[in-house]
Amino acid sequence: MDNKRGKGLSFAKRIYAPRTIGLGIGSFSVMAALYPLNVPLWIWGLLLFNGFIWPHLAFVLSTRSAYPFQAERRNMLLDSVWGGFWAASMQFNPLPTVTILSMMMMNNVAAGGQKMLIRGALAQFTGAVLSWLLLGIAFNPDTTALQIYACLPMLTLYPFAVGMVSYRLAIKLAEHKRALSTLSRTDSLTGLLNHGSWKDLLQLCFQQSQDSHMPATLALIDIDHFKQINDTYGHIVGDSVLRRLSHELKENLRTEDLAGRYGGDEFCVILPNRSLAQAREIMERLRQVFGNYQHADDPELRVCVSLSIGLAACRPEYQNASSWLNEADKALYIAKNTGRNKVSIGAADTLSEAALSNSPE
Repeated sequence: MDNKRGKGLSFAKRIYAPRTIGLGIGSFSVMAALYPLNVPLWIWGLLLFNGFIWPHLAFVLSTRSAYPFQAERRNMLLDSVWGGFWAASMQFNPLPTVTILSMMMMNNVAAGGQKMLIRGALAQFTGAVLSWLLLGIAFNPDTTALQIYACLPMLTLYPFAVGMVSYRLAIKLAEHKRALSTLSRTDSLTGLLNHGSWKDLLQLCFQQSQDSHMPATLALIDIDHFKQINDTYGHIVGDSVLRRLSHELKENLRTEDLAGRYGGDEFCVILPNRSLAQAREIMERLRQVFGNYQHADDPELRVCVSLSIGLAACRPEYQNASSWLNEADKALYIAKNTGRNKVSIGAADTLSEAALSNSPE
């Protein structure tokens, strides 16, 4: 309910400025068309009310309504009634009539599409019928120079006002779209890439490394005995540990390194243009820094936290990114099954390092 009301208020605020400008300058077009017709005095009073009081009254009515969006849509239909009334009252003088009714049609289409356009047209016809009943039916095909000049502000300033509102709305929508895109790609707890986004980037990085023959290393990180931390200290502390690891990853990695939450207590990092030796040094530093964990809300609380990390270099013989990921997973398995709290590499990388160390200089 509060969200809907907030959106309705935002809609009413967007309409307020164009309505104030449009009805204000539009009233001069109507005045120029009514002046030669010798209309009753009360018509002039009604025109002043519609041009200079109604925009503010409409805004108050919509913002004070329990349902501002619906109230503003009703106000727009009333605008159309006014438009039809003035078109008939000035005897359908061609230029002022087309100017006023077309601008209102533009408003209706922008606010509610075809459905609102049809409703607005019916409202304009209703307004014209009211004018005929009060003033009679007449048609004046002659447009004077004064009436042409009186329509010029409406034809220039009002589209400018509507364009500015549309531009600001487009900017706001683009910002929301970027925010939603970011939310869809990131893990809500840690702020790192989520599983799906990271897997997509893994495939991209793998292909780039294979095509360019540049080194890249993949790291899988597991928080040792994380379930025991949750069971002993509670999930609040557990979540704090996850957030701390994500913070350390951001602090210790480059902008181009891609860190994500793979699932649960497992994290993953793609390190493009990093050799296995360079990646091992980075991960060792991360492991040591993370071992000095302190709970943010309770510095006295000491939680024993360690990391097991598996590394795998991107190798030419891998057919796809899954093979690369599988090798890093094997390296992580080695780290977890040989004492934990260490950085390990897979069998393929171990053999490669051994071959390099045994090769003659």
